[in-house]
Amino acid sequence: MTDPTMTLPTLPCYLNGEFSTLRDARVSVMDRGFIFGDGVYEVVPVYNGRPFRFAEHMGRLDRSLGEMRIRNPRTADQWRALVDTLIERYAQHAGSPASETNQLVYLHITRGVAMRDHVMPQDIEPTVFAMANRMALYTPEQRARGFACVSADDFRWRKAHIKSTSLAGAVLSRQMSADEGAIETVMFRDGFLSEAAASNVWVVRNGAVLGPQKDNLVLEGIRYGLVEQLCREAGIPFELRRVSRDEVLGADELLLSSATKEVLPVTSLDGRPVGNGRPGPIYEKLYAGYQRAKQAS
Repeated sequence: MTDPTMTLPTLPCYLNGEFSTLRDARVSVMDRGFIFGDGVYEVVPVYNGRPFRFAEHMGRLDRSLGEMRIRNPRTADQWRALVDTLIERYAQHAGSPASETNQLVYLHITRGVAMRDHVMPQDIEPTVFAMANRMALYTPEQRARGFACVSADDFRWRKAHIKSTSLAGAVLSRQMSADEGAIETVMFRDGFLSEAAASNVWVVRNGAVLGPQKDNLVLEGIRYGLVEQLCREAGIPFELRRVSRDEVLGADELLLSSATKEVLPVTSLDGRPVGNGRPGPIYEKLYAGYQRAKQAS
């Protein structure tokens, strides 16, 4: 049989103090990330060689590690040095100056290696893995058409505020939309909006942007604070509260946000048009503001 590792790209990565490639990196089979999904992760977007909202990503990483009771193995400055090195190594791999590349840097921290036991072992060294890859941006033509989503009940665990590597629920819910040729699965818990499989969801009604409140049922995306800031700059009312399924189904506009999506317009949900079935004016303002924020970072 063909060695499956040979199909992996030779993209640069970092694992426990050493730089290598995705093809060569190896993790112990007894790593608790492999056995239990016992870890957290972050995805930092990089525009023109510059990490975007890096401090906010580090704040969320620290919160997630704290919730999981995993020691943060690095200071913010040490994480920044690692990210900067990966940015440069990826640029060299791509044959382009770092200042001309858009990338995603993925950070992955598990509790570490120990014999299998559900109880958290003490005093083991966390496993640190990180990699850089190209960030593909959606084209103007795709954005002008908008995107389709499907909806589903939120069947995941009740600690969604932790950016955990235990992502079976997200994998299953995202596959539901992939099976329908849609970009995301918008989820509801007890009749109220929570989030999508890998995105936050925003509802536009009567010129205001509404989003679910920050609690344990929603991962506070880094774009939470950014969308609020962009709304404030554009004079758009912004409110976090419980948003009912009926409000979502009757939205004037529906938006997704994430590190990879930035802000995207949803123009159909479950095969029915959202609003007039075209990207709306609130989306246009937020997307324009997002681009300005990238340039200013």
